Amino acid sequence: MLGVVSAGLLSSFAQGAAPACDPGNGGITLPAGFCAVVAADGLGTLRHMTVAPNGDLYVALQGGMGGAWALRDTNGDGKFEMKEHIGETSTTGIALRNGYLYLAHPNTVERFKMTPGQLAPTGKAEVVVMGLEGVRQHGDKGIAFDGKGGLYVNVGAPSNACQMDDRKPHSKGQDPCPILEMHGGIWKFDENKLGQTQHDGTRFATGLRQMPAITWHDGALYIVMNNRDQLDVLWPGQFSVQENAERPAEPMYRAATPGTNFGWPYCFFDYGQKKFLLNPEYGGDGKTVGRCTEFTPPVAAFPAHWAPVDVTFYDGSQFPAKYKGGAFIAFHGSWNRAPMPQDGYNVTFQPFSGGKPSGNFEVFANGFAGKSPLMQPGDAMYRADGVVQAPDGSLYIADSQKGRIWRVFYQAK
Repeated sequence: MLGVVSAGLLSSFAQGAAPACDPGNGGITLPAGFCAVVAADGLGTLRHMTVAPNGDLYVALQGGMGGAWALRDTNGDGKFEMKEHIGETSTTGIALRNGYLYLAHPNTVERFKMTPGQLAPTGKAEVVVMGLEGVRQHGDKGIAFDGKGGLYVNVGAPSNACQMDDRKPHSKGQDPCPILEMHGGIWKFDENKLGQTQHDGTRFATGLRQMPAITWHDGALYIVMNNRDQLDVLWPGQFSVQENAERPAEPMYRAATPGTNFGWPYCFFDYGQKKFLLNPEYGGDGKTVGRCTEFTPPVAAFPAHWAPVDVTFYDGSQFPAKYKGGAFIAFHGSWNRAPMPQDGYNVTFQPFSGGKPSGNFEVFANGFAGKSPLMQPGDAMYRADGVVQAPDGSLYIADSQKGRIWRVFYQAK
């Protein structure tokens, strides 16, 4: 029955019979020609998603009962009528790969064997990686596969800028930063081997703060990083409230070879000047470049404290041609622009051409905050925490505030 339902959904969409979109796109704004249907709601604190070839959607569930939801649209109306729960423990990363459903938790990556025709697995989980660092700040995990047996997992840094006293005014940075030994990077594992520890993996990239937004694309790992906080609070008199709210860009990095170093905690990428600058913890004054010439710069940069949490590259044909090959990034917004109004709370599109970013980014889906100005993240109506392409070329967006999932279509004229 699954194959019959799936084929019907895909063929009807290809013929232009897309599900009817909701009034007001379910609470978000989209570019001209696009609309959205609320595919599911009230599911909890949702994070990353993955889609099966037949259209079944799997979405990670952070906190609470954890695990993931398995969702199925049984009648082709664009909404998920069937729902099953999988696993336990707070989950951020999720992926389908070679007949397995992978779930990434703060300290482990596990997988479930999928049975063709069934929505959810019935067997016990197998632990692929255990003992990952991640019990303190920045413990959320994303996962990616290179298609050659490599599994990539981010291990965030339990620190803002590797200060001797974390987040204390005028505390200098540790040099070298010992956190980078087991944190602040991307570790590569063998996707086919069970029971690995972090020591069994290899550190593929380093010099990163927090980066659950990772994906493998075009022969490389792409990473969108959450940059440093509190320039003004930690270095009063040296940086203003406005500089903190605007200067440290959220960078997109490309790692194609092992050992790539992106400069955290020694440097931050300045959004206005579009260059690396030395962090004040390491003697920087907001102008000095210093040792930052040693590190690999980003391929694109986004405004400060937008807080990227997921990224996916678009290879479908349902959207207009300009979206082909570009990246959609879910920004769920941060607290750190305070006392100024918050920003982010959107899904942004970064165009690519010839395998490289081309042109300026544009906000694709907006209105998640639900109010302006937004002063506190908790007051947001929605927060975009997951974005993934469906088999038919539409786009799913997941929310962590109310557990809503939108499916975005382009209405051809």
